Amino acid sequence: MPVDSQDVGQGNTNTRNRLLQAAESLFIEHGYEAMLVQEVTRRAEANSAAVNYHFGGKELLMREVLARRLNRLNIERLELLSCCEEHSGGKLDAAAILSILFVPALRLSRPPNGHPSFISLLGRVYSDTSPFIRNYLEEHYRPIFERFFEAFSRALPQMSRSELSMRLRFSLQGLAGLLAGQRVDELIFALGMGQQMSEDVLLARLIALVLPMLTDPLGTPDQVSAVRHVAGFAEAAATAADAAMQTSAASVRGRG
Repeated sequence: MPVDSQDVGQGNTNTRNRLLQAAESLFIEHGYEAMLVQEVTRRAEANSAAVNYHFGGKELLMREVLARRLNRLNIERLELLSCCEEHSGGKLDAAAILSILFVPALRLSRPPNGHPSFISLLGRVYSDTSPFIRNYLEEHYRPIFERFFEAFSRALPQMSRSELSMRLRFSLQGLAGLLAGQRVDELIFALGMGQQMSEDVLLARLIALVLPMLTDPLGTPDQVSAVRHVAGFAEAAATAADAAMQTSAASVRGRG
């Protein structure tokens, strides 16, 4: 099998690192399913057979991309959770637990030990719907999710486990959509509404956006009434839209 001319000694390591970086960038930009091996090798300036030579294929390449970023993140999260529980006597609220999830991620997005694209990678990981990514997360990080789920359950004892599971799923998906494709400096600019702010303020604002999805009442009578009031006008609005579309189409035909 042909390999790069540099694939010896240090050159071998350099090619491997370039492939990992290229795969990470393409995953962030396009997601796993649209990440083409040919594009990975092209962006890494590597031989077309390099992915198979170094990793044994696309899936094994992606496993290493994820492991080198997420393993350290989740170890830090677990250590931080244990530390905070110890110092609080186990009495953490939902906002504190969200902070425990976010603080290591922000730290790992800063140099010299972190990488600026880490936040956008995390957003893509949580939002990517490919079976491979979902199965990887389930296979490798289920114990970590369960540990945090129990912490949230203690913080929100009035909530059933099924409701908490649903709320956490949608909260993390919403957060992933916010983070996907964003760098820390872009997040600071967006959440600061054009004003510079510290990462502590950034984190507090992120939590303020996510926390209501975990804690606010779900489908109260007033909320249901408001939806029904709007829905009562839906049929009339649809009829008016049909008429507007017909008028627009007739106008286009008249000009033709």
